[in-house]
Amino acid sequence: MTLPSMRYRRFGRTGLQMPVVSCGGMRYQHKWSDVAPQEVPQANQANLEATIRRALELGITHIETARGYGTSEMQLGWILPQLPREQMIVQTKVRPYATQKEFFDVFEESMDYLKLDHVDLLSLHGINDRQFLDWSLKKGGCVEAARKLQADGRCRHVGFSTHATPDIILDAVESDAFDYVNLHWYFVNDLNWSSIAAAEKRDMGVFIISPNDKGGRLYDPPPKLVELCAPLTPMQFNALYCLARPQVHTLSCGAAKPSDFDEHLAALEHYDQIQETIAPIETRLRDEMDRILGADWNARWTDGLPEYIDVPGRINVVEILRLWMHAKSLDIVDWGKMRYNLLSGGGGDWFPGEKARQFNEAKLIRALSASPFADRIPGILREAHELLDDEPVKRLSQSD
Repeated sequence: MTLPSMRYRRFGRTGLQMPVVSCGGMRYQHKWSDVAPQEVPQANQANLEATIRRALELGITHIETARGYGTSEMQLGWILPQLPREQMIVQTKVRPYATQKEFFDVFEESMDYLKLDHVDLLSLHGINDRQFLDWSLKKGGCVEAARKLQADGRCRHVGFSTHATPDIILDAVESDAFDYVNLHWYFVNDLNWSSIAAAEKRDMGVFIISPNDKGGRLYDPPPKLVELCAPLTPMQFNALYCLARPQVHTLSCGAAKPSDFDEHLAALEHYDQIQETIAPIETRLRDEMDRILGADWNARWTDGLPEYIDVPGRINVVEILRLWMHAKSLDIVDWGKMRYNLLSGGGGDWFPGEKARQFNEAKLIRALSASPFADRIPGILREAHELLDDEPVKRLSQSD
């Protein structure tokens, strides 16, 4: 099969020509924890190396990983130095710490594993709550440390990744401390558009995290979604939906094997006619959501909703409603279960808040008083819990 050519977009003020599909490094590694080199199976390393070589053959020049991705950096360090450095945009990510020393020490671990003298993009990984944002922005904090590394030639550009609530993400973007951002935004999650718009005003690069997995488990879509997205696959529709916005520069493809890029590349056949291609599909999807949920709900469901920290029992109302509405209207139930069951501790600060197991309805309605749907939401939360609750699950990084 001959795939369309890769396309590129200017990655904000970094000036980098970023492929619109990136090679995410969190699915091809051997373990989610560090292990001795001899423990890595030869077959696993061969698959990783084949995946990287395939990415470069396709023009996917952005190779993205993190210190938190277990053996990913170490295994990349066995292949990246063999490849033309000038043809790759390498990114790693280091979590914010309370002290610069901790941040520097972990960065050096990353570089030792990667066997590179510099990375093109260094992200503060997981600015997911106010404490991590404070550690990043304070005088003598992690942004200052990253800029020191930049001045020393160890990294070229500094950004951040985040799974935070929209208010925290917007504050991080509006701090003007970063050159780019890695965040969630796709058809089933429109919550972070204000941060993307703010990033555009600051000429920041915008990288979309996990559009295939967090964007609906689109590698295993329900039949209803397949039918509504035809003639595209749901994964192709979602990719083009994101790329229809010039403010978005690249989408992560967390490839587990070389062929995992192919569906994204096939979508690029429609790159020059994105709007015409996706418009009828988007209309069908939204019409079906309006039919099931009501047009008023779909237009206003986020109005007046508090974030989980301001809800009795820390119930993550915003996320639960988002999961419920797409599970109920588009049958994306397995994805909803996967995400819902990360609540109540399974997702840590990456997916915080509690399930809607039990709550005092009167107190909850008071907390939701600014919502036009305050009286309906308790019933929806009960329905969501019945539909989505299952055994608690862990994030991939907790699964070893």
